[in-house]
Amino acid sequence: MPLYNRLKEHRARLGVNQQQMGALVGTSRQTISQIERGDYSPSVALALKLARACGVRVLSLIHI
Repeated sequence: MPLYNRLKEHRARLGVNQQQMGALVGTSRQTISQIERGDYSPSVALALKLARACGVRVLSLIHI
């Protein structure tokens, strides 16, 4: 079952680009891009950092 994410939507709401989001959570722009495209599944730790940076729960970032 595929896992879809809403990181791009939340990032746009915050008004930050991929580079800035990567800096907020301690990863690269490329990793943010891969997550948004669905080419990379973040670790639990990274998912928590992303959710915290977006001000949402982890489950708000992903859906099946």
